Amino acid sequence: MAALDYMAYFAIGYTASTLAFYMLSLVVPKAGFVARVLASYISLLVSALFGVFASIVLRLVGSYQIAQWATARCFKIVMALTTGVTFEVQDPSNALETRPAVFIANHQSELDVLMLGWSFPKYCSMTAKSSLKKTPFLGWFMILSGAIFINRSNTKDARQAMSGAAEEIRSKRQSVYMFPEGTRSYSKEPELLPFKKGAFHLAVQAQVPIVPIVVANYSHVLWLKGLVFRSGSVPIRILDPISTKGLTAADVDELTRSTRELMLKELISVTEEARGKTPVVSGQSSNGVAKVTGSDLKIAP
Repeated sequence: MAALDYMAYFAIGYTASTLAFYMLSLVVPKAGFVARVLASYISLLVSALFGVFASIVLRLVGSYQIAQWATARCFKIVMALTTGVTFEVQDPSNALETRPAVFIANHQSELDVLMLGWSFPKYCSMTAKSSLKKTPFLGWFMILSGAIFINRSNTKDARQAMSGAAEEIRSKRQSVYMFPEGTRSYSKEPELLPFKKGAFHLAVQAQVPIVPIVVANYSHVLWLKGLVFRSGSVPIRILDPISTKGLTAADVDELTRSTRELMLKELISVTEEARGKTPVVSGQSSNGVAKVTGSDLKIAP
């Protein structure tokens, strides 16, 4: 009983503090940053708890493959209510319905967890670093929902995990969602870190298409260094699937390079669309694909 009382007091105090910071933000705008951070943490906790129970129930009825999708949708709804942050999915060719596939997206910050709420397809699993297994609630949910854990410090284990993922893709038609940059960029401008090749090796090994997902740079909504966290909408552009049929390990380097180049061009375009500006690109390759980063970008007057 004492534990329940403690949890109730904590919930009441946490909610009151969050609301107080939201009210203070009407006078001190930076307080909005604190309010949304607090709201995000509690939203993540609530969604992780939902995910644990949803994963158990869905496993019992034989539908655990959609557990991560269901939890992502829960987080999407809770965050929209508590922070006012939403994403707008642009998917004219219905590429999100491609199954199975390796979905890849640019990785900016912790807010990408919310981005998944809007762009995560059904019958798909995340890959995650093995240390997350020990995280309460979130780790439990990821284990129960079939996430693929990779020990990045152990190359042999990583290869085995990828091999298992390829088999899962082929046998269960289960897609995989990955961030090829490997870590968050925290960039204020539309930039991509170098791509790691794991996602591309996986797609080639499983002989399934790659579906690039490009999220506009959202530093106008969240920029941690500047203590900026506002409500707003961020566009997500789903690109056409890239076939890997007939490709081998020898093609992975070129596949990685060309995909990154394509995503960078789209990242610049969708970011400037979100900001209502016109991009002027400073360099072009022989095939017309931009070879720039956000730091090369100039805005037309």
